[in-house]
Amino acid sequence: MTAKYIRFFNEIRIEDVPLVGGKNASLGEMYRQLTPQGVKVPNGFAITGDAYHYLLDQAGAWSKLHEALDGLDPDNVRDLAKRGAKAREIVYSAPLPEDLQTEILAAYAQLRQEYGDTLSLAVRSSATAEDLPTASFAGQQDTYLNISGAAALLDACRRCFASLFTDRAIHYRVDQGFDHFKVALSIVIMKMVRSDLATSGVMFSLDTETGFRDAVFITASWGLGENVVQGTVNPDEYYAFKPAFQKGKKAVLRRVLGSKKIKMIYTEGDTRHGTRNVPTHLDEQERFCLKDEDIFILADYAIKIENHYSQKMGESRPMDMEWAKDGLDGAIYMVQARPETVASQKKGQILEEYILGEHGKRLGSGRAVGSKIAAGPVRIIRSLEHLAEFRPGEILVADTTTPDWEPVMKNAAAVITNRGGRTCHAAIIARELGIPAVVGAETATEILHDGEPVTVSCAEGDMGNIYAGQLPFTVQHTDLAALPRPKTKIMINLGNPEIAFQTANLPSDGIGLARMEFIISNTIKAHPMALLYPEKVKDPQERLALAKLTQGYTQPQDFFVERLSEGVGTLAAAFYPKPVVVRMSDFKSNEYASLLGGRGFEPKEDNPMLGFRGASRYAHPAYKEGFHLECLAMKRVRETMGLDNVILMLPFVRRVQEADGVLAQMAEFGLKRGENGLKIYAMCEVPNNVLLIDAFAQRFDGFSIGSNDLTQLTLGVDRDSEIVAFDYDERDEGVKTMIRLAVDGCKRHGIHSGICGQAPSDYPEMAEFLVDIGIESMSLNPDSVLKTTLHVLELEKREAS
Repeated sequence: MTAKYIRFFNEIRIEDVPLVGGKNASLGEMYRQLTPQGVKVPNGFAITGDAYHYLLDQAGAWSKLHEALDGLDPDNVRDLAKRGAKAREIVYSAPLPEDLQTEILAAYAQLRQEYGDTLSLAVRSSATAEDLPTASFAGQQDTYLNISGAAALLDACRRCFASLFTDRAIHYRVDQGFDHFKVALSIVIMKMVRSDLATSGVMFSLDTETGFRDAVFITASWGLGENVVQGTVNPDEYYAFKPAFQKGKKAVLRRVLGSKKIKMIYTEGDTRHGTRNVPTHLDEQERFCLKDEDIFILADYAIKIENHYSQKMGESRPMDMEWAKDGLDGAIYMVQARPETVASQKKGQILEEYILGEHGKRLGSGRAVGSKIAAGPVRIIRSLEHLAEFRPGEILVADTTTPDWEPVMKNAAAVITNRGGRTCHAAIIARELGIPAVVGAETATEILHDGEPVTVSCAEGDMGNIYAGQLPFTVQHTDLAALPRPKTKIMINLGNPEIAFQTANLPSDGIGLARMEFIISNTIKAHPMALLYPEKVKDPQERLALAKLTQGYTQPQDFFVERLSEGVGTLAAAFYPKPVVVRMSDFKSNEYASLLGGRGFEPKEDNPMLGFRGASRYAHPAYKEGFHLECLAMKRVRETMGLDNVILMLPFVRRVQEADGVLAQMAEFGLKRGENGLKIYAMCEVPNNVLLIDAFAQRFDGFSIGSNDLTQLTLGVDRDSEIVAFDYDERDEGVKTMIRLAVDGCKRHGIHSGICGQAPSDYPEMAEFLVDIGIESMSLNPDSVLKTTLHVLELEKREAS
């Protein structure tokens, strides 16, 4: 006998949303179409939306529901709670018709034949007004996990039907213009993946904060995935780069360790089932919960799912997905996929930049959601019972949020939570509402106080900052569609991977200067020689810190290579395939000494600016092994990660013989100029580079003029000395002559010429001079790019006329 109200996943297509809702339709589509491509989806079945209507018809419940909901004021939190509770009671009290029960239990028996008597189930909602391409409000209805036995299953189904009238779902439908009585609820019943014994999470086929389309963004935590979705844990984060991955270059682009302080596991017993949260062990908190091979499987799934839906819909369709790893069979399964509905829906080419006018006292920080800034008084809400105290325009501060908080979140200027990652509920809703949020701020509810004015800034990279007081900020809008590219290339100086995807939205021709030392000091924090020889570090506290920093790595130097390559790789991926010029480390000896474990490996110099720095270190016995690690990292970026747009650059090359020695050393370490398309530039910042430009030009593919050091050394002025600072001026005719000679030399030998100082943005006349002499590129700090681009366009227009 054919079931009337049941459809197994292999009978469902994405076109069946009106019958089985968005979640079931997508699971069926993946099970049918993507399982043959290697995407694992646990089997299950849908109870159709027709069953929901049948249930209420048989119980005569429609008039009672109208009585409960007609005249609702959705913005009156107390009225909403009262009416919602009444509606849920009406549906839950409706008895499941006998024939519907029979069909459900027969389908359950069929699943048990496939998976065995130990099968446990996930019972989830699949409403016909969720998971749509332009509307995806996570967690509107309730989910029931680790369900087994006929009685428990039927009760979970009744509760799931009733959850169509949760307060948050009622409010959401009002906002979206959906009729409560025309929306049906289908139910997903599927095999539970035993991620309680492993790990689970959420992933997107784009970067959620910037809309960067070439990344797969993955979050993961121990145990069942509800904690990641609900935001009750701060998960690990991982990125994979799609273009390289599709070419077979499988490498993690970037990873961020989350605290993962709790995990959700099964509650086992003779009479009760369900789930509970338990604290994680310190070892679980301090290590990543995914191995590289897991990340590669997930990236493969994400790309296949996005490609399938994009082809099916006839347009690019970034996806929002949930996954789980089974601790019994070790396999990774997809348990949900829906269209991403925020970043992918942004239209046009208007660049919106929020710029903080000043920095006050920083009170706390967490993961940034969005790139906006907001200010207002704090309102701490510790439980649902206090939601009515919230006032529009306040900064909502909470331990975490759930879908029930949505009615007040839409009136908040910003949201701050103690717990959660960038795929948690608070983050998802903040993105939908277009407000900034700082999630995972850990102690926000303790350090902030009701009524206290604060500024929430998500415009400073991956970390969102909370500042005391209402600080001034501006919003700048630029129509990129109307902005032509100048003949002189405008590139960006950038060393911070955290703002790479965001900065890539600026109109530019790539990165002209990526400072390796920024990544070393901010991400690695340790001296490379100290990682190679930790036993030589005399301070026991520093040795302990080194051990903690590198735990989980077979050798401490592997930590250096992986972190440096991932930092540079993120910069290169953000701008791919545009060139990204990476300068090898250019710390001075005093700066190297300040790194963890560095004091014992560095000389004490009276004038580090003119001392043991730049190329002179690379082949020197005191640092040769450290330079080897830098080269291994860059080789990994270009070859393993597939980011062949990286150009390497040597700083402070004093003499031709020194250039030969370093290039030979690089070749020995696997980075030979010309092999695999590798280009090597040099900084032009020592007068000898200009005087012997013809000799240097035979050894390099281009020069980037470092106007800061070139000015110092041409004029003999220490720019850090206040006493003689008046004599430091890049506009001096002697400095300009040096720059002209360098550019002419590059032209003569057909190699690239660029400048990576701030002179052209600080002084309009310097930009005019550089355009006049025909320099190929100017590399500027991000905040100068638009202003200088407009100025250069005007100069070129004037020159052409």
